[in-house]
Amino acid sequence: MRLPTALAALAYRDFRLLWAGQFVDMLGTQVQTVALGWLVYSLTGSTAALGGVGLARAIPTILLSIFGGTLADQVDRRRLLLVSQSFLAGLSALLALIISLGKANVPILYAFAALTAAAAAFDSPTRQALIPSLVPRERLPNALTLNVLAWQTAAVLGPATGGVIIKVFGVSAAYWINAASFLVVLGAIVAMRTRVPVPAGPRRGLSAVVEGLEFVRGRAILWQLMLVDFLAVLFVSSMGLLPAFARDVLAVGSDGLGLLYSAPAAGAVAGSVIFTLLPTPRRPGRVVALAVAAYGISLALFGMARSFPVALGLLALAGGLDAVSMAMRHTVRQLATPDSLRGRVGALASVFSAGGPRLGEFQAGMVASVVGARYAMVLGGGACLLMVVTSRWWARQLWQYRGEELPEESEEPRVEAEVPGAAESSVAGVD
Repeated sequence: MRLPTALAALAYRDFRLLWAGQFVDMLGTQVQTVALGWLVYSLTGSTAALGGVGLARAIPTILLSIFGGTLADQVDRRRLLLVSQSFLAGLSALLALIISLGKANVPILYAFAALTAAAAAFDSPTRQALIPSLVPRERLPNALTLNVLAWQTAAVLGPATGGVIIKVFGVSAAYWINAASFLVVLGAIVAMRTRVPVPAGPRRGLSAVVEGLEFVRGRAILWQLMLVDFLAVLFVSSMGLLPAFARDVLAVGSDGLGLLYSAPAAGAVAGSVIFTLLPTPRRPGRVVALAVAAYGISLALFGMARSFPVALGLLALAGGLDAVSMAMRHTVRQLATPDSLRGRVGALASVFSAGGPRLGEFQAGMVASVVGARYAMVLGGGACLLMVVTSRWWARQLWQYRGEELPEESEEPRVEAEVPGAAESSVAGVD
């Protein structure tokens, strides 16, 4: 049976497995995210301490991501995912046990945040590099959008569920659930049938890292996309301050905190769905820039909101704008990068896209400790808008880019289509 165009990537069995496993994994991770922020703020009552969580995550992300991507370009990517996912599962179970025994403290929570970020520095670029091997090139934009949609859907359901779990069962339950979620993605990886060849060539260390950096430096559209994304979330990051908004500004408790965490993802789901139904814009770089500018304005207004529903609406709007920008950035990056470099380029993108928000959480926490959470958001949103305005001069390729300059790869990924009712259907799918 023919799948709708927006779901075409799910026609491929191994992509479906990876996509479904990641979805469950991301649900657990989002539940845990709410628990970590709530526990740190409950123990300290300090926005600076919340910022410290972002810094603990940012340091290993920035230091290790490019090496994780380099490794993903040189070893069996499925096996590397099995190792990283197993480590994350054990780490989450250990922290759940520590919290259950009443032994948790801020240094332990910071160490946990740093270790999970270190593992993700290897896990994330490996996942990104694996996807193009599971689907044909012409379906890749749709697949990447579906991947964003799955992540954002999990980010809607996970935090809202996590807030209720914390209120009813306690913080430790959130970590036990997250540990169990990793078992699902491990099973999905084991069940995959597609044989993804190990990238050819000798294993290299620093020279491979430099090669990846040189490739991005030579593609202006790539580094400008990454830099705009990085600066946007560095200047204005709401996620780290949401526990303070939930408890002190809006007074909505842990279940309200779950809804605050879910709101950006709910908007992102809507944005992703709309994006799957629209043709690729003629000037995708300009769309990214305008979406980032509107994102900064939305979060500045969120900082001024005094009503819980209004705050949720503004967070949802910011999430929708971010999803459009994210899908466009992912599509351009994957199509502009040969398979032999996808791990390293994906890792460098992770340094910007993951390191930026975490440094942004630290920045927001420090600023909020001086001027308060509300004014920290307003100032950050204004800085984000100013950055986009000035990018007309320092990121001209981003504004002028039309997409036709993307180089075509000489070789298409070989994918064996395994679809329900394959005899009747010729639909291809992507993540």
